Amino acid sequence: MEEKNLENKKNPDTMVINDKLNVDPDKLEAKWYVLHTFSGYENVAKQNLETVIDKFNLHDRIFDIVIPMEDVVEEKNGKKKLVQRKSMPCYILVKIKYADDLWHNITRTRGITGFTGPNGRPLELTDEEIRKLRLEKIKVEVDLEVGDKVEIVDGPLNGMIGEITAVNTETNVITVNVEMFGRETAVDLEFAQVHKIN
Repeated sequence: MEEKNLENKKNPDTMVINDKLNVDPDKLEAKWYVLHTFSGYENVAKQNLETVIDKFNLHDRIFDIVIPMEDVVEEKNGKKKLVQRKSMPCYILVKIKYADDLWHNITRTRGITGFTGPNGRPLELTDEEIRKLRLEKIKVEVDLEVGDKVEIVDGPLNGMIGEITAVNTETNVITVNVEMFGRETAVDLEFAQVHKIN
């Protein structure tokens, strides 16, 4: 027992090598984690992590990389328009089957400073956090059809009323025409963001 400990101290990579050999990705569950990035490097960090996935063939371990975005109404030169901006600057979200062997691959990626969690160790998101961040599509059975009038009940267009022009049951997204800034504008919304008006 003592000899084994000394061997690990002499060769710190032994533990990582053993972890790599013992990890069975099929037995791991994919969960969402938050990565911290340098300010303004969210897109670079995402691209670099995608390169790491390809280089080390990690497609069976890292499934999704998301830069959290939100729709906001901005006014420039007296004109209002709907734009997207980062809702969590300096952070990206990843869905991965995590084990210690992935830690170095991810934290050594250019633009990423580490995981958010105690002492920089990964802390998975809760179901409530995943729902609030809209990371997982929840299958919703709804009675929405083209031509229905709906009220938007969530997001920057909350309270507006419009008419459905398209329904996509695979992605849980509908297209609604709303009157915005004096003209009809088509916006894509999730089923849960609208309430049908009878």
